Amino acid sequence: MNFKDLGINDDILNILNTNGITTPTPIQEESIIPIKNGKDVIAQAQTGTGKTLAFLLPIFESISNDINSTQALILSPTRELAIQITEEANKLNKAKNINILAAYGGKDIGSQINKLKKNIHLIIATPGRLLDHLDRKTIDLSKIKTFVLDEADQMLLMGFKNEVEAILKNTSKNRQTLCFSATMNSQVKKLAYRYMIDPIEISIKEKEIALDSIKQEVVETTDRWKQDSLLKVLDEDNPFMAIIFCRTKRRVDMLEEAMSQKGYNCAKLHSDIQQSKRERIMKSFRNADIQYLIATDVASRGLDITGVDNIYNYDIPETAADYVHRIGRTGRAGKGGYTCMFIDPKNMKTLEEIEQTIKFKIPRREL
Repeated sequence: MNFKDLGINDDILNILNTNGITTPTPIQEESIIPIKNGKDVIAQAQTGTGKTLAFLLPIFESISNDINSTQALILSPTRELAIQITEEANKLNKAKNINILAAYGGKDIGSQINKLKKNIHLIIATPGRLLDHLDRKTIDLSKIKTFVLDEADQMLLMGFKNEVEAILKNTSKNRQTLCFSATMNSQVKKLAYRYMIDPIEISIKEKEIALDSIKQEVVETTDRWKQDSLLKVLDEDNPFMAIIFCRTKRRVDMLEEAMSQKGYNCAKLHSDIQQSKRERIMKSFRNADIQYLIATDVASRGLDITGVDNIYNYDIPETAADYVHRIGRTGRAGKGGYTCMFIDPKNMKTLEEIEQTIKFKIPRREL
């Protein structure tokens, strides 16, 4: 099956081809036609499977330039994911020339309000900033045709349930509702079904994620020697681009300071960093001007960055699902990748849970 079989028009096909996207992923194959047919959809697929285009492509097919109202809303749990969705939408927009507004915190709300004086067809937003606009009555969602709740599991995990429900109350009851998520627990389903009409459930199983294309290793160390172990591994590997995940913002700060002092080309990313600076860092990283991005889990969802060949878990993730999300930043689009996790004795139980979930005993790396 190709994108033409899914009813994608030639202008958008040309843009996909220009960006090297020629074959739909399983989630795109199963989602695009039901969405184009106006069905409500609950879609589950792991990080890195192409969920963003699965909803963006049919939205771009359905939006009309002639209608002077907001026709689609995409709600994202984080600013980083909202920025990435906006970047993908702007690529497709070369074929459509619709008005797109990215509404998230950290951006000057005044400039967003000025842009809203024009006719906005598509809004990509985070909950807090969108509610701010709704309170100011600068955004009208009463005529939207399609509402997308992206990374619904993260939305609930981050405590946005009340905000999502408040936003939905401002939309038309006749809207189409799409819920995309990496995991589909009972909370997500309960929220989805409350606001959907006879939804189609689509689930792409974990095996679609090519974990076997990612070489995984573990370094057993202690917290005292963890930094030395990491730096030794980095010197041995010297990856083109890599993400290093830490458990807390403080640990990101400490590691970034230590690595910078030793001359490593690195930058840090977490929620305390000013939004404008975060955007500059992500742009530099995407351009391969930065070799190592040191981050909290804010960067583990939705960030599809070409060239990231290595992932280092400086701190072990809290859950197996978080581990899969983190290492899913590499080995994308069928390409190989490498991930190395640093653990001390107190992490052994969590490591065993991860290995049981992914059904794989991760080999130890000797230093």
